[in-house]
Amino acid sequence: MSVPETDLRPMPDLRGQPIERVQRDGVEYVVLGTAHVSRSSVEAVQALLANESFDAIAVELCESRAQGMRDPEAFKQMDLFRVIREGKAGMVAASLVLSTFQKRLADQYGIQPGAEMKAAMDGATERNVPLWLIDREVGTTLKRAWHGVGFWQRFGLLGGLLASVFERETIDEKEIEKLKQGDMLESAFSEFATESEPLYRSLIAERDAYMAARLREEAGRSVTANPCKVLVVIGAGHLKGLCEHLRIQQADPSVTVAELAQTPPKAQWPKWVAVGLVLLVFAAIGYAFHRNTALGAQALRDWVLFTGGFAALGALLARAHPLSILAAFVAAPIKPFRPGIPAGGISAMVEVWVRRPRVADFESLRDDIVHWSGWWTNRVARTLLNFFLVSLGTIVGEYSAGIHILKSLF
Repeated sequence: MSVPETDLRPMPDLRGQPIERVQRDGVEYVVLGTAHVSRSSVEAVQALLANESFDAIAVELCESRAQGMRDPEAFKQMDLFRVIREGKAGMVAASLVLSTFQKRLADQYGIQPGAEMKAAMDGATERNVPLWLIDREVGTTLKRAWHGVGFWQRFGLLGGLLASVFERETIDEKEIEKLKQGDMLESAFSEFATESEPLYRSLIAERDAYMAARLREEAGRSVTANPCKVLVVIGAGHLKGLCEHLRIQQADPSVTVAELAQTPPKAQWPKWVAVGLVLLVFAAIGYAFHRNTALGAQALRDWVLFTGGFAALGALLARAHPLSILAAFVAAPIKPFRPGIPAGGISAMVEVWVRRPRVADFESLRDDIVHWSGWWTNRVARTLLNFFLVSLGTIVGEYSAGIHILKSLF
């Protein structure tokens, strides 16, 4: 166990980065707040590592984000067919959209997003000390944020994500430094994170508590003797909250971690509304057949044309392959009898089969999706776009068919 050397060493040049030192259970946590796209943040991490000795280094990363930093090319091995089949297309798309926000900042200032986290990770390797990944999985955070807000606020979430992709206004470097008062996820969602208490809780407050508990959990596993000193590198928007939790948390850290890592159950009312609508429509079709065979056939035809037509229109708007468009048209009308993969998933899997993404598509994916046109020219992005537009078209088709059939009967 190393002993901090503080006598004779000059104070590190932290270049204005916020820092707090918290003593808890015999452990000194040196908590450095950083901006995730900032040269001065990288220099502050390097200065602390050069001037002080640490027994462990903790970073605001989850395993998947850390893996992405260790191997930036790993996403090229993504099995897109499997992603769609397992229902993970939404999370992949959200992660890609968030990465474009970071890339836009990086392109302006020539520094990679999370470079200060990479510097801390490299420091742990060079000094042969444990690296603690203390942040919650980004997928869990996004799911909790999505389920935490109301129906209409979800449009704000989507709008914030899209705005972060296609915004072209140059960001002043002084504004970058203001990220020290916020968080990268919060910034990507713009004002929605600060105006929505549930969203702020999911993106910021819960992660403050989670990361404090993870620090205590790791310290409890690793510390065998005192003193122990841990460098904690986090976004400065978490500095105050994390330090407060670190001082006052009393619950078993493993219990806190488990509670905050749970994915909230899906709301059941949208499912029951959809089921109710389909049952109502098919009851109406049955009633139409009871009244008149021709009337019933017309109602059934309307169901097929509306649901299949709107789903196919979604695939057409995504510039999908003709076979993918046909798959959307066939899959949408029989959705009530085929629970599982949605029509958008079936169409997207056909798209992957007939237009298998090339290595070049994965290599240029993050660059392509920054531009509107890239969502149609890049095969990976177009497949994801096809998935969402066909799924949306199917929903629109079901409601349109229901309204039309009921109006024709009554």
